[in-house]
Amino acid sequence: MNSFNSLLISAVKNKKSHLCIGLDITPEGIRNKYASIDDLKLHTKKIISATEDLAVAFKPNLGFYERWGSQGFKWLEETMSLFAEETLVIGDAKRGDIGNTAKQYANSLFRHFGFDAVTLSPYMGFDSIEPFLSNPKKGVFILCKTSNPSSSDFQNLSYNDKKLFELVAKKCFEWNQNENIGLVVGATVPEEIVEVRKNAPGLPLLIPGVGAQGGSLEKSMEYGNKDGISLINVSRSIIFSSDLSEKSMRSSAKDYVDKMREIIDE
Repeated sequence: MNSFNSLLISAVKNKKSHLCIGLDITPEGIRNKYASIDDLKLHTKKIISATEDLAVAFKPNLGFYERWGSQGFKWLEETMSLFAEETLVIGDAKRGDIGNTAKQYANSLFRHFGFDAVTLSPYMGFDSIEPFLSNPKKGVFILCKTSNPSSSDFQNLSYNDKKLFELVAKKCFEWNQNENIGLVVGATVPEEIVEVRKNAPGLPLLIPGVGAQGGSLEKSMEYGNKDGISLINVSRSIIFSSDLSEKSMRSSAKDYVDKMREIIDE
């Protein structure tokens, strides 16, 4: 089966990289509160041009595009046209709705925008996830143990000696019939990556929180690539690095990739 998860594994091996670059682009980030959407489009092009050969995937965050209304959706469409065919693109949409609504989201994200994978919330159960799974070549990363400070409000609640995030991981492992499910697990809680792995061996992990959020790259790589593969998402440390030039963004991305290679080779 030529599934999304197999495509991801091949991409990681071919590029010798685990880097996913988050596209969370704002006027504040480029240090110009008067920036127009054209300024943001130009910065987007610079990021992709400077780093695409280093990154396995890019992760446009839909909230940063939706902020601009219809212009933002046009910007997202233009962004999608910039990527090379072999570059994986993850739509960070965090959708989670039921029945026909979920089908419409799946059509929008996979067919209209053309994402290779999307992020989803598991809160409403399997029927909110199922419409995204029918094509094995399209993937989903389901929110499991996230990197935000208050993630423990619900994700660490216990039931029958299992925390909720462990139950989510176990259930996603069972749902992975088409080999196109992965999990979102934050780098800010590296020890819990181990617990996720116990409940979902082999599932790809998308690990945000390295860089500006202070998550450990070393532990994320060590734990995330044991009995499976991981993508390490980095956003601000690359896309808003130093003087915002292509040179500085590329240098930052290359530093991350070099460190990842060192950790894997140890």
